[in-house]
Amino acid sequence: MGGGTRTRPTRNRPVDASTRAGLSSGPGWYEEAMTSDAASALSDPTAEVVDLCRDLLRIDTTNTGDNDTSVGERRAAEYVAEKLAEVGVESVLHESAPGRANVVARIPGTDPSRGALLVHGHLDVVPADADEWSVGPFSGELRDGYLWGRGAIDMKDFDAMVLAVVRHWQRTGARPPRDIVLAYTADEEAGSDYGARFLVDNHRGLFDGCTEAIGEVGGFSYSVNDNQRLYLIETAEKGIDWLRLHAKGRPGHGSMMHDDNAVTALAEAVARIGRHRFPVVVTDTVRAFLTEVSDLLGIELDPDDPETAIAKLGPIANIIGATIRNTANPTRLSAGYKDNVIPGRATATIDCRSLPGQSELLERQLRELVGPDIAIEYVQRQPALETTFDGDLVEAMSAALRAEDPGARPVPYMLSGGTDAKAFSQLGIRCFGFAPLRLPADLNFSALFHGIDERVPVDGLQFGVRVLDRFLRTC
Repeated sequence: MGGGTRTRPTRNRPVDASTRAGLSSGPGWYEEAMTSDAASALSDPTAEVVDLCRDLLRIDTTNTGDNDTSVGERRAAEYVAEKLAEVGVESVLHESAPGRANVVARIPGTDPSRGALLVHGHLDVVPADADEWSVGPFSGELRDGYLWGRGAIDMKDFDAMVLAVVRHWQRTGARPPRDIVLAYTADEEAGSDYGARFLVDNHRGLFDGCTEAIGEVGGFSYSVNDNQRLYLIETAEKGIDWLRLHAKGRPGHGSMMHDDNAVTALAEAVARIGRHRFPVVVTDTVRAFLTEVSDLLGIELDPDDPETAIAKLGPIANIIGATIRNTANPTRLSAGYKDNVIPGRATATIDCRSLPGQSELLERQLRELVGPDIAIEYVQRQPALETTFDGDLVEAMSAALRAEDPGARPVPYMLSGGTDAKAFSQLGIRCFGFAPLRLPADLNFSALFHGIDERVPVDGLQFGVRVLDRFLRTC
């Protein structure tokens, strides 16, 4: 869960649908070639999702934000392409830079007059320090009913679920009602320049006819009690406003009195930002979510004090609490080159997230906080998104969830972070977050994003496959 566009030379490679020897799409082809495991997958769409997810987790796709040190995206893209080819789905692989690979495929629907649905997931992950983890972050270890590894919930779980559904369809001859465009992207964790944004800017024809999309961080459960669960469907996400602060001063000797110190000026500005709480603003999406939650939990909702209600939401309070105001968190500092030299420059990175329609307001608020002597440089600036919680697609999501969990109550919510939807929305596509997972009531789901010991429940993966299978057959 995650900028400006950089154009790079493209390496296009169609992936042959007949990679596996003897593979054909004729009726009954699988009956002669199926092993017992494949036969199980034929009857059960969940049969191979754990293996697919584990394989993906074992491919280190760390995205450092630097092409020279990011790894594994092409290997993961080739794995996806090969798994599609095994069941007769042709795909195309596009490189935006050496090793930064994306895979796109189209599954024809039964009604070509309908708009296509884009199903997108990123293959890259944020870095992981193995010393902080209980297991190897790229081990794909099965333990205590969970599959562990960096990317388990962000978002190789969804990548694997979609693969499992598509492979099951190909084996059984199922077809969706509308075209499904699959996009497995690079670089989401660093702004999508080499992934979704690259595809939108250079290969938008791949998405012809797409009117709606689903992607990450939506459709997960929040347990109200043993019999009721909210399922949060993302209909909005905050804007990305990553910026750097630059302070200048007079260089000098560290032993002398110095009243023009760039480090001091920067530190004061960073502290003002880090301690500041921006005003509460309740958007339509957040209001709808809080109304639903208050009704279900019997919580009195004060429109002027939503934080009191949010504080009672347990593990998801951290996500929801970040969606009622603009936020700005210092993340990096850089200054100096020797212990006894006062540097002339100092720089800080601030991760800012703006509510829909508030990016320019946030900039004005930040300029007031840092003062006139600190320069602001934007590193990424991508708009917030918000759509309504209605329409046939929402009905199909809700129906699929209720069919697999009678205690499900789908609700809209705003994601505090950002996704590849920001890029795809530029094509006029209406974007949702819907990567369904039924989670244990005691799992702190939000803490796993970019955290240590990231893991996904195996039964949650299987639940997600069943929901996606139902949803994609009816959407």
